[in-house]
Amino acid sequence: MSTKQNRMMVRVGVAIVATMGLASCAHYKEEFATINSRLDSLDSRVQGAAQSAEAANQSAQRANQRLDQIEARVQQLNAAPPTRTPRG
Repeated sequence: MSTKQNRMMVRVGVAIVATMGLASCAHYKEEFATINSRLDSLDSRVQGAAQSAEAANQSAQRANQRLDQIEARVQQLNAAPPTRTPRG
């Protein structure tokens, strides 16, 4: 083999390796796109769950406030002397 042929073979080899490298980069790019898509989907679901949890928390706080008001009223009624005599 001549030096010219050796150089040509080396160039072909480098071209093949470069092509394979670029092809694998494209493959990884697709995998990263798939992973990013999944992460975006999970992020949306987590945000939705956080919003639902916040709404439930606010609802529970309002319910607790109503219970506190009722509790205060029940204590007032229990502390007040009876205004009527019980029947029976």
